[in-house]
Amino acid sequence: MPRPRLSLLASWVLSLKGRLLLGLATTWMVVVALVMWAGWVSGRSLMEESNLTHLRYEARLIDDDLTHQVDARLNALERLAERIEGLSRRGRDAHEVLDANAPLLEWFDGLLLIDAEGIVQADWPHVSRREGTSVAARDYFRFVRGFKQPHVSEPFIGYVTEEPLILFVVPILDETGTFQGAVGGLVNILNGGLFEQLSRLRLGDDGYAAIATASGRILYHPRETRILQPLPPEADNPWVNLARLGWEGETLGPALDGQPAFQAFRQIWPAGWIVGVYLLYEQVMAPIHALFRRLGGMEILIALLLLPLMGWLVWLALRPLYRLERQIEALGQGQRGRIALSTRMHELQRIGDTLNAFEAARSRALAELRDREAFLDAVLAESPVGMFVTDAEGAVVLTNAALREIVGRSGGGRRVAIDWLADIHPEDRALALERWRYSLRTGEDFLRQFRYRRAGSELLWLEVHATRVTLDGETVGRVGMVKDITERREQEMLRLWEAEHDPLTGLLNRRGFERRLEEALVAWQKAGTPAALLLLDLDHFKPINDQGGHALGDEMLQRIAETLTREVRISDYVARQGGDEFAVLLPGCSAPQALAIAEALREAVAAIGVSHAGREYRVTLSVGVTSLMAGDRQSDEVIARADAASYQAKRSGRNAVISA
Repeated sequence: MPRPRLSLLASWVLSLKGRLLLGLATTWMVVVALVMWAGWVSGRSLMEESNLTHLRYEARLIDDDLTHQVDARLNALERLAERIEGLSRRGRDAHEVLDANAPLLEWFDGLLLIDAEGIVQADWPHVSRREGTSVAARDYFRFVRGFKQPHVSEPFIGYVTEEPLILFVVPILDETGTFQGAVGGLVNILNGGLFEQLSRLRLGDDGYAAIATASGRILYHPRETRILQPLPPEADNPWVNLARLGWEGETLGPALDGQPAFQAFRQIWPAGWIVGVYLLYEQVMAPIHALFRRLGGMEILIALLLLPLMGWLVWLALRPLYRLERQIEALGQGQRGRIALSTRMHELQRIGDTLNAFEAARSRALAELRDREAFLDAVLAESPVGMFVTDAEGAVVLTNAALREIVGRSGGGRRVAIDWLADIHPEDRALALERWRYSLRTGEDFLRQFRYRRAGSELLWLEVHATRVTLDGETVGRVGMVKDITERREQEMLRLWEAEHDPLTGLLNRRGFERRLEEALVAWQKAGTPAALLLLDLDHFKPINDQGGHALGDEMLQRIAETLTREVRISDYVARQGGDEFAVLLPGCSAPQALAIAEALREAVAAIGVSHAGREYRVTLSVGVTSLMAGDRQSDEVIARADAASYQAKRSGRNAVISA
């Protein structure tokens, strides 16, 4: 979907109409969903209860039927045992006895006659290798011989037929109750007819019934591969293991194959068996799932069909609000003086009253603001001091005529834009901007002097002082004053120059020279920057003053100052220490370089001459040279060392350079 359409959709969704419509649709969906959820919970509970009741009934039927079949078979064998005991006393053969009871094969797949020692004496129908077999070690024989009670054996694989079998066993007792042997009836689990009813049982598509022994082996299952297999462990199906201990009841849990299912358990006490009836949960809940899927689709369809109706109802509800919107727009444009709504919605009526009160207060405030602006314009216009006003972000929004005159922009109105930053001198711009931003950030006053390039390329010195203006604790802007201090700065600079320079030669005086020597000493101590000091004492200068007068002496001093300045580097400092003494500071200069410069100065000064009354006068230099050393802490130490070297040069014959 193109971006403009997405933007339109988003704006519609966020509008009041869109929100109301979405709210109604959402409410409808939520209410229907809650109703469906309640119906789902009720339906599921009802389905669970009805299916558990159904399983309880089916399990009871199976239990009653199998109990009846087991009891009937055991009773038949007991009657056969009584007849066998009587016939054996009369000397009848065991085979004849079994043949005489052939109708019992309707219930059994075979009959066995076992003597008191556990030897099979006869079987019917006769199967090869069965007679003479000992079953004395079998659990069922030991049980019958020990307890003299009928018994149903554990399932086993017949060693002759190799099919799963169970054996119904009844003891043969004489008149005194002495154990004489046993008669047994074999039942084939797969096709013996005992579980035929279970194979015809239908519990939906996937429901089934299963029989297990209390010892934990599956006796019957619709899938023959599961027969004689052990029951699942207790962790997989705790209910089956409870049933093995004698529990009867219904529950919802994993079936024998692990799928969730409704289950009912009953006990077949005569045989020690457990009946389990299973109905898969998915099968039970499938109809209700399908029903609620259809209901969900109908819910969405009904919601979509109701959307136009809900949209129309929302539009009707919002019509007074649309009228209020149009009146507010007209009020803001000055096309009307108040809001007039005709509606029964008291809330909108109160909004209109509030807007009318607000508009009245706004009108009064605007009138007061116009009066204050007129007063401010008058004050700014008459003020001889340059003034400006900024907004809360620091942008200049108002200037007076005096300020525009100072900066050379007298044309335009009081809101003419002034590009302060571009016209500030490049050397002062960064510090001024940093201080202005700090003032905006902290609220402190801005006070700064800087050079400013006036329109027409004239360079001015300006002093700007701006103060924050607050309203209810919030900064609304700043008011500043601008003074042209160019003349004052020039006078200050002149006074500073005169304080550190010799008026006769224009060279540094002792005060200015010592300050620069202190700076060189600090650079030496902090960064190891070398420097050298030359002290120059004029030789033969006194006769010039005495014979030619002070004017001639001043001329000689000026010519020497010019020569010294011309011979040294631009980074060096030349000073007149007083009288006929000069000094030169050589920053960044090594000792050999300093000696070379001193020799050059000595030769240059020796070439200078002045004439008076037909006589030429010349002077020479006695120069003391020293470099900054590791132990130097005060400038006086360096000066004293150079002065001693100069004094030694003068004593050694003048016109010489001595290094200390």
